[in-house]
Amino acid sequence: MEGEVDDDDGTFTNISLADDSADCGPAALYSKESNEAFIMNCDLEGDMENQVEMEEKTRLINQVLELQHTLEDLSARVDAVKEENLKLKSENQVLGQYIENLMSASSVFQTTDTKGKRK
Repeated sequence: MEGEVDDDDGTFTNISLADDSADCGPAALYSKESNEAFIMNCDLEGDMENQVEMEEKTRLINQVLELQHTLEDLSARVDAVKEENLKLKSENQVLGQYIENLMSASSVFQTTDTKGKRK
């Protein structure tokens, strides 16, 4: 088998031992074009795997970002509920004190010791 170096890229080109008119007969192994096609095929498969991997990473990143935004929203909501709760507790204390003051000022709610006065 003979080979000559291609000056363009330094690779070997296989020369068929069969007649030049034969179309890639059994004596021809791989031509430079089929080798390049095979390499391109491997590159495409690698690129497809990389593309699938990148799409999966992108999907996961987007999902993480969405979950972070959801967590931020929930955290803000918890803070708002805490503030509202403190406000309502304060209002309840004020109302409770007001009711106690009304009850102590009213004669209806005062205890009467009628037994002691009658004796």
